Amino acid sequence: MLATRVLSLVGKRALSTSVCVRAHGSVVQSDDYALPSYVDRRDYPLPDVAHVKHLSASQKALKEKEKASWSNLSMDEKVELYRIKFKESFAEMNRGTNEWKTVVGTAMFFIGFTALIVIWEKHYVYGPIPHTFEKDWVAKQTKRMLDMKVSPIQGISAKWDYDRSEWKK
Repeated sequence: MLATRVLSLVGKRALSTSVCVRAHGSVVQSDDYALPSYVDRRDYPLPDVAHVKHLSASQKALKEKEKASWSNLSMDEKVELYRIKFKESFAEMNRGTNEWKTVVGTAMFFIGFTALIVIWEKHYVYGPIPHTFEKDWVAKQTKRMLDMKVSPIQGISAKWDYDRSEWKK
């Protein structure tokens, strides 16, 4: 029953038109993503559309004043005109964020969690180190391999001088 309900809702959404959708008794206009949109990016300094799409009365008056000589405009009016076209200046775009703290904190959390898992595995999962890793065992095994002349062309026996009983230099 739940699957039928979910599929019917998905079907209704899929069949609705992209022009308008009914939501809570009113018609909602959906955005057309094929039209250009405003984006503040350093590599694309002049966006296709202005930041402010719908101008207020004071902004419209300022746009009319803009058509005259710019020497008549005050610094605040010039900044307001800039803010109509752009959301951020290059200095504001280049300003650092604190996102690196989140990334480093998350990475440290996962590294710490992994370290706890490794410690737990060493303590509870893995047994003691086998006796074949002890130094005297490795020395005896190496001596036996030399006595058997294992890999005499390029291996361990090729690097052993049998006349002087030492490693070749």
